[in-house]
Amino acid sequence: MRIYTLAITTVLYLCSFAAVAGSGHDHSQGHAAITQAQAESIASKNVARLADKEKIDKSWTAIKASKVEKKSFGGNSEWVVVFNNDAVSDPEKQTLYIFLSIGGDYLAANHTGK
Repeated sequence: MRIYTLAITTVLYLCSFAAVAGSGHDHSQGHAAITQAQAESIASKNVARLADKEKIDKSWTAIKASKVEKKSFGGNSEWVVVFNNDAVSDPEKQTLYIFLSIGGDYLAANHTGK
C-alpha cells in the first residue's frame, strides 16, 4: 500500500508542473533563432507546399521574396516573409505573407499581413 501511495503522490506532483505551464508561453524558446536567409528559404518552401495543396496558384512558386523582416505580434516576435505576384488578377491577392516563428516553424499565410 505504501508503494501505491508513493506512486500516486509522485504522479500528482509531476502533473502540477504541467498545469503551471498554461498558455501564453513561447513554444519556440527551445529552438535557436534562424537567420533572415533561412527564414526566406523556409518561407519559399512553404509557398511551394501551399501551391502543391492548391491553396494558392502555382504561379507563386516562381516568385522570390520581396521582404523578410521580424515583427512583433502580441508580444511574440515572428518572421514575416512577403511575396508579390503581379500575375494574380485580384489586386488584394497579389501580396502573400508567410509567418514563421523565430525558430523557423510555419505559423500561417495570408494576403493581409495581419
